Amino acid sequence: MKTYEFDVVLKDVSELTDDQADRLFVAGCDDGTPAGCNGVVWVHFDREAVSLEKAISSAVAQVQSAGVIVSKVELDAGTAVSLGA
Repeated sequence: MKTYEFDVVLKDVSELTDDQADRLFVAGCDDGTPAGCNGVVWVHFDREAVSLEKAISSAVAQVQSAGVIVSKVELDAGTAVSLGA
């Protein structure tokens, strides 16, 4: 399996609480690192999966099962370029 890197940006969350972080971990986001800046909070994932689609869909499902709404998913430029190769 390949490891995919991407960020899941959270909607209407300006600062992650300890409770939200705990719920994310329990939901299976233990391969994600929460971060935030200027009122925007996201979880950076390094997720092993058979495809990028499966990695993203499982991460989004886990974030939402923790009671947090996903605003968008972002790939960094290096990941996007390697997908085309």
